[in-house]
Amino acid sequence: MKPIHQIIKKPLITEKSTLLKDDGNTVAFEVTMRANKIEIKRAIEQAFNVKVKDVRTMVVAGKPKRFGRNFGRRSNIKKAYISLAEGDIDFFGV
Repeated sequence: MKPIHQIIKKPLITEKSTLLKDDGNTVAFEVTMRANKIEIKRAIEQAFNVKVKDVRTMVVAGKPKRFGRNFGRRSNIKKAYISLAEGDIDFFGV
């Protein structure tokens, strides 16, 4: 298994992820493109000492952007929505 810091890049703190955390006991992370659901589940359980119920992943396509007179493209990212078991609701200690 890869080290945890190579699988989990950062938590996603957005309006949608905050609502999911409050309503559905779900948290969102940005993960590496090569990580699969099993690796993500093990990394989250090991890093935060929680019980993961379900992992859903999606690849978000990078937007085309303009840099002066040149056109470029942002990188694609992979998101993981992790459903936690009941009782693991205080995830970030807020």
